Amino acid sequence: MKLDSHRPDFAVQARRQNLEGLNWVNLLRLPNPFSFDEALLLCPVSADEWLVWIPDHGEAILNIRQFSY
Repeated sequence: MKLDSHRPDFAVQARRQNLEGLNWVNLLRLPNPFSFDEALLLCPVSADEWLVWIPDHGEAILNIRQFSY
């Protein structure tokens, strides 16, 4: 299933443009010592937070200041 973030009623559509086309981001701090240092962007949850999937950790909500692209 693909998320349609281009719908006009999508809550945080204006902020998403900065990360358009990116799938993976680098984590600035690991959530646990065994997790990967990258996260897959799943969908935005607010203007400055994203739901991500981190290998060997699982899903997490990260602030955009917690990763780099």
